[in-house]
Amino acid sequence: MGKVRNEATSDLGSERIRTLLIRYSVPGIIAMTSSSLYNMIDSIFIGQGVGALAISGLALTFPLMNLSAAFGSLVSVGGAAHISMLLGRRDTRTASKVLGNVVSLNLIIGLIFAVVTLWYLDPILYFFGASPLTIGYAREYAQIILLGNIITHMYIGLNAVLRASGHPRLSMTATINTVVCNILLNPLFIYGFGWGIRGAAIATVLSQFVSLVWQLRLLSRKGQPVRFREGIYRLRGRLACKILAIGLSPFVMNVAACLVVIFVNKGLKTYGGDLMIGAYGIVNRLSFIFIMIVMGLNQGMQPIAGYNYGAGQYTRMLKVLKLTLAGATLVTTAGFLLGELAPHLAVRWFTTDGEMRELAARGMRIVFSFFPIIGFQMVTSNFLQSIGRAHKAIFLSVSRQLLFLLPALLLLPEVFGACTPWERVWGVWWALPLSDLLAAAVAFVLLTGELRRFGAKR
Repeated sequence: MGKVRNEATSDLGSERIRTLLIRYSVPGIIAMTSSSLYNMIDSIFIGQGVGALAISGLALTFPLMNLSAAFGSLVSVGGAAHISMLLGRRDTRTASKVLGNVVSLNLIIGLIFAVVTLWYLDPILYFFGASPLTIGYAREYAQIILLGNIITHMYIGLNAVLRASGHPRLSMTATINTVVCNILLNPLFIYGFGWGIRGAAIATVLSQFVSLVWQLRLLSRKGQPVRFREGIYRLRGRLACKILAIGLSPFVMNVAACLVVIFVNKGLKTYGGDLMIGAYGIVNRLSFIFIMIVMGLNQGMQPIAGYNYGAGQYTRMLKVLKLTLAGATLVTTAGFLLGELAPHLAVRWFTTDGEMRELAARGMRIVFSFFPIIGFQMVTSNFLQSIGRAHKAIFLSVSRQLLFLLPALLLLPEVFGACTPWERVWGVWWALPLSDLLAAAVAFVLLTGELRRFGAKR
C-alpha cells in the first residue's frame, strides 16, 4: 500500500479535534453557503428580471434537480467517504482507484440521466405541477441544466474528492469560483443578452465548467495522495459497489426529496395556484442557506469521523460528532429566529409581486417553526453515513421524507379543510415542520444506539 505523503490527511488522526473541525468546516461552510447563494442569485435575478411566474417555473424544476443531485451524490458522497476511510488505513493506491471510478460512474450516470429526462421533459414537468402559464419557463431552464448534467455531476464529484483527500480549502475555492462566475454572468445573460430564464441556466452550467477545468488540473498534480493516474478509470466491481453502497443514503434522501417536492408542488397547485408554488420556491431557497451551512459542518466532520473510524480512534470520532451537533443546532436556531421574526424582510429580495411576498412570508413562518431540530437530524444522518452505517442513514432519510412527510402532505390538507378555519393549502405547508419533528425523534433513537455501541468499545 502507498504511503500517505499529505500532512493534512495524517493530521486527521492526531491534531486537536476542535482545530480540525474548524479547519475543515470553515471552507465547507463558505463553499456550501456560496453554493446556496449561487442558487439564490438565480432566483433573485429571475424573479426581478423575468417575473413572478418565472419563479414558479423555476420552482417546478426543483424535483428534477433533486433527482439529478440524487444520482450525483450516489457517486460523489460514496466515493469521498470511501476515500477518507482508505486514507485512514494509509491505502493511497486504492484511494486513487476510487477517484477513477468516481469519474467513470459520473460520466455514465450523468449521460443516461440527461438523455432520458430530456426525451420526456414536458410530461415530467406537467407531472411536477406545471401549468400552461409556467411550463415555458420551466422547460427553458431545465433543458440547459440537463444538457450540462455531466459537467454538474463531475464538478460535484471532484469537489467531494478534493475535500476527502485533505484539501478543504481547494474545494471551497472551486465553489467560490463557480459562485463568482455565476454572479458575473447572470445579469449579462439575463439582461444584457435578453436570454431570460434560459440565460440563468447557461450561466449556471458555464460557471461549473470553469471550476471543473480547475479541479481536473489540481487532481492531476504529482505528489498528491489521491490523483489521476493511468489505469484507474476502469470500473472495478468491488470498488464501484462500495461507492454506491455508501452513497445510497444521500441518494435515497434526494430521491425522497424529489418525491416530496412533487407532492408539495401538486398540493400547492391544487389548493393555492401557481403563485403559491413560487412562494414555496422562495422559502425553499431561504431555508437552504441554513441547511447548506449545516452541510458545510457535515463536510468538515465527514473526513475527520471517517478517518478516525478507519483508524479505530473512537474517542476522537465521537468528539467531532458532539462538536458538529452543537454547531448545527446554533445555525438552525438562527434560521428559526429569522423565519419567525423577519420573514417579510427575507422574501422581499426575490419578487416585487405583493401577493407572492405575503404568501412566502406566511409560509416561511410555518416551515421554520421547528427549524432548530433540523441540524441534529442532518448531522446524525451524515455521521452514520461517514462510518459506513448506510442502512441506518438510509432509514433516517426515508423516515423523514416518506414515512412522515408524504402521509402528512396527503392528510393534513383534508384535516385543515374539515377541522380548522384555515384553507387546505396551509395543511401542505404545516406538513413540512411536523415531519421534521418526528424525524428528529427517530434520529435521537438511532444515534443513542450507536453511541452505546462505541461506548462499549472504548
